[in-house]
Amino acid sequence: MQELDAIRNVGIIAHIDAGKTTTTEGMLFYSGRTHRFGNIDDGTTVMDYLPEERERGITITAAAATFPWADHLIHLIDTPGHIDFTAEVERSLRVIDGAVVIFSAVEGVEAQSEKVWRQAEKYNVAKIAFINKLDRIGASFERVLNEINEKFGDCGLPVQMPIGAEQEFERLVDLVHWRVLAFAGEHREEVLSEPVPSEIEDAANHLREQMIERLADESDEIAAAFLEGEEIAPALLVRVIREQTRAGRLVPILVGTAKKRIGIQPLMDAVIDYLPSPGDVGAVRAHSGDNGDAIMIAPDPSAPFGGLIFKLVAGGSADLLYVRTYAGTLKEGATLVNARTRQKVRAKQILRLYAKNTQPLPKVGPGDIVGVIGPRGCETGDTLCERARRVEFERIVFPDPVISMAVEPRYSRDKERLDEALKLLCREDPTLELGFDSETGQRLLAGMGELHLEINLNKLKVETRTGEPRVAYRETFGGPVHVTGTFHKLFGDTELFAELSVAFQPLPRGDQTFQVSECLPGKLAVPKTFIAAAEKALADGLRTGGAHGYPLIYVAAEITNMAVSPDKTTEPAVIGAALAAVDQAITQAGTVVLEPLMRLEVFVPLEAVGEVTGYLQPRRAVIHEMAAAGAGKRIACEVPLAEMFGFSKALPKLTGGRGVFTMVPCGYQALPPEIAKRLFGVA
Repeated sequence: MQELDAIRNVGIIAHIDAGKTTTTEGMLFYSGRTHRFGNIDDGTTVMDYLPEERERGITITAAAATFPWADHLIHLIDTPGHIDFTAEVERSLRVIDGAVVIFSAVEGVEAQSEKVWRQAEKYNVAKIAFINKLDRIGASFERVLNEINEKFGDCGLPVQMPIGAEQEFERLVDLVHWRVLAFAGEHREEVLSEPVPSEIEDAANHLREQMIERLADESDEIAAAFLEGEEIAPALLVRVIREQTRAGRLVPILVGTAKKRIGIQPLMDAVIDYLPSPGDVGAVRAHSGDNGDAIMIAPDPSAPFGGLIFKLVAGGSADLLYVRTYAGTLKEGATLVNARTRQKVRAKQILRLYAKNTQPLPKVGPGDIVGVIGPRGCETGDTLCERARRVEFERIVFPDPVISMAVEPRYSRDKERLDEALKLLCREDPTLELGFDSETGQRLLAGMGELHLEINLNKLKVETRTGEPRVAYRETFGGPVHVTGTFHKLFGDTELFAELSVAFQPLPRGDQTFQVSECLPGKLAVPKTFIAAAEKALADGLRTGGAHGYPLIYVAAEITNMAVSPDKTTEPAVIGAALAAVDQAITQAGTVVLEPLMRLEVFVPLEAVGEVTGYLQPRRAVIHEMAAAGAGKRIACEVPLAEMFGFSKALPKLTGGRGVFTMVPCGYQALPPEIAKRLFGVA
């Protein structure tokens, strides 16, 4: 087993086409894990191994690979950049300790760049940034550095500086060790250290002094040496940068071009030098399987085993589970417990992951990422543990689908096969949902976008017919309302009773879709189990749907009172009272239908700006920014998802094939009255 301090669990995250997969392929090649540099254009990548990924040239599913570097073991997860596959990013960020955020030196900080950065912050993942594609026309190190600091709170700390721009970019300055790094050999596998040339010394020294001044604010040791004019040892700089990176206060900025194989080996060194090990991260939060109390689980190899399933690949005879180990030692053939179902499961095989290939392991310790084959009935987010210490780690929260599509078998004989295949897709991808239209009886597959649904439907080995995409609407309350729900029924000789008073309040648009809390008077002696049952029932009731059957969001529900009887109140009675309160609130306050809103960024050549804005404005787009981006313009706006169907086919015609775009969900807004009336008969 690998020592904790010699492990790095790292994710590569970025906007689509920033160079994640090319950078990852370089890491695998220089570590000796592969013997050729995988190329996206040639379809020879290791991490993008699915036929659909190679055909489209994009990452669709998060792939994990383990490789050695500098006496350490790096578990690397290459994540998709397309927002439709945000579940792959979410589940990866949940289990990694550090992230490499890649930015294109031409496009800079893009919509999905911001999204994944915020996702990493949500999970307290330490970050280093890599400004890629510095050899491209329109590339600018200074502009992208300024964008990072403007958008993310002045956290970027350059530890490298490029020499030359665009086609002339071949070398870089290592500001920490004060040297120039050059790359030689047939595959640029040799990293040469050279003195800093006099023609760039002033510019490099200015950037280095800024770096040291910034670090002096965080380190008395560096501050003292800086004020005395003493030479500061690189080892001290590395240590302080590492401490500040782990604390989330600074993000080291590195430079390179993965396609021309410049800067990849120093990036791998930075992963070791600056990103935390599982030992650095230490204990993680979990809940006791016995009483639900919050507990902390330390990465102790001698403790009972505990691990989180963050990805599942469904198989015919057995599933492959991607597991992050947090405590204890897992041995091949061990009997474990699924904390959610409380069922015994057996880990028949433990596998070292290498994209689609695997290698058996006899055992694994804490802080690792492995594949496990054998356990049945598991889902993404489940905890595997030993009976000696039943624990449950925080589950992964995935975003709700925003569009749906009717799916039917081409031949009626394939109905059962299609149902099984769709259920399999939903097991693997938590952002897919399978439902049924009560009016037409059609199967409805809901997902994160048109591309998301298209690619998953292509996986089906059943011929299908599909309908037009439909928007997944939501509802919220028309105003605040305070209601009392009562459950009072007689079942044979058993009388059940519970009464629940709840204040419902609409929330402003934001990330918090709904929240449930309680502020019961202190004198009330209500069992905790009743309160927990009421809170869960309220959350379930809000999800079930409002006046038009869509889930309720942007709602705060606060339990203000609860009437119970010692011999008549049970948990089912409390649940009944909570659901009655939701129904009453919908009736009294009414609901407003909401539509999903997207943040759209379009990169277009200058001559096509008018064509694109002319297309967007009649589609209810609100344009927030038009900024220079390389040789073109970046148009940033918010637009309803319903207006964007078919945009991917229209954009090439508007821009002569030179425009690219990304869309990121940014919440919901009320449907305009005329559209609400047309769709639902309400204003």
